[in-house]
Amino acid sequence: MNKISLIIQREYLTRVRKKSFIVMTILGPILMAALFIVPVYLSQMGGEAKSIQVVDETGLFVNRFENTKQLVFKPQNVDIEVAKEHFARSGDEALLYIPMSELNVPTSAILYFDKQPTLVMTSHISSTIRKEVESLKLLASGIDAEVLRSIKTSVNLMTIKLHEGGKEEKKFSEVATILGFVSAIMIYMFVFLFGSQVLRGVIEEKVSRIVEVIISSVKPFQLMMGKIVGVGLVGLTQFLLWIIFTFIIITGFQAAFPEKFRTSSTETMLVTDSRIASPVQITAGSEEKADTMMNKVAEGLRSINFGTIILSFLFYFIGGYLLYAALFAAIGAAVDNETDSQQFMLPITIPLILAIVMAQYVINEPNGSIAFWFSIIPLTSPVIMMIRIPFGVPFFDLALSMILLVLGFIGATWMAAKIYRTGILMYGKKVNYAELWKWIRYK
Repeated sequence: MNKISLIIQREYLTRVRKKSFIVMTILGPILMAALFIVPVYLSQMGGEAKSIQVVDETGLFVNRFENTKQLVFKPQNVDIEVAKEHFARSGDEALLYIPMSELNVPTSAILYFDKQPTLVMTSHISSTIRKEVESLKLLASGIDAEVLRSIKTSVNLMTIKLHEGGKEEKKFSEVATILGFVSAIMIYMFVFLFGSQVLRGVIEEKVSRIVEVIISSVKPFQLMMGKIVGVGLVGLTQFLLWIIFTFIIITGFQAAFPEKFRTSSTETMLVTDSRIASPVQITAGSEEKADTMMNKVAEGLRSINFGTIILSFLFYFIGGYLLYAALFAAIGAAVDNETDSQQFMLPITIPLILAIVMAQYVINEPNGSIAFWFSIIPLTSPVIMMIRIPFGVPFFDLALSMILLVLGFIGATWMAAKIYRTGILMYGKKVNYAELWKWIRYK
């Protein structure tokens, strides 16, 4: 054990002192915090209002386009050809043309522009035309459009899990979906990232012949385990530092610029029924809906047992990494360069890729048979089980998955050690699967 600890210490200190580790430890939290800070900051920045000329041959829509902070509409009482001629010199953003239709109500329009229009602009224009056309059709049918709109009601569907004994617990599928998918993606990325570091480290030591000196003092199994655990601790350290630094950066920005992060329902863009409502257009009902949505998100976050999520994440991150790192170490010992490793990488990486591909199905059916089997098979359980846990997993499923993952790691380590002890000193020979099978059978 003392020799393994020395190897772990060597691998850990060597890697954390590298410039790449320091740079990524600094850049990682900055990039992750930027994903949260930059969109909020940009949404608060007020840009210049874009002016749009309107040529309406029908006369039905000219006064229906309401000006907002982002869009200003300018009715034009000229022919469309004259308007197009003057548009190039006007400096306006776009020219909206609503032609006379053979039908009673027009259903099409043309937007001329010099610069590509934004989604906000096109959605606002199409929404305004659609609403007016609907009102005209309802009026022609003798139906009051305002009465019809007033009866539209939003339904708040609460989801409550009923436990044995009558205990009730609120569940929020949207929050569970996002949390599970993000956790699965992070495990997928970290397993590949740090597992490949084990592979490259073994190949580098083998090619440089340093390993010949090292194994004169330690056994191949001790060297392999020390390298796997050492690199794993580096990954765990970097992950924890990312969480801490990201939290510090975001908290610091929120404290320094509280007005930028103050969410107001009247400043929030609401996208409902394919219509984008600007802050000027948000009604009291929309404000209430926005507040309800925000409260629901906050309540959903409070309903998540983050202690269980974090502990489960650490277990499956460590278990998944150890399992795959052992396999990566075996591949590194069997080949002389990374190019030759590709033929052996495919069978190992397919289960991880398949787990990500099946993530959408598991989210839709977290308690289905496919989700169950994928969450207990060691090669896919680190990803799939993290998707299922936020939805609630039976204790039997979780215990079985954890036990099989530990057994899978032990089996993979045993098999990898067989390959490692033979392949680590093998040079210049093209290894195939038959050769690997012989190495595993050696006693």
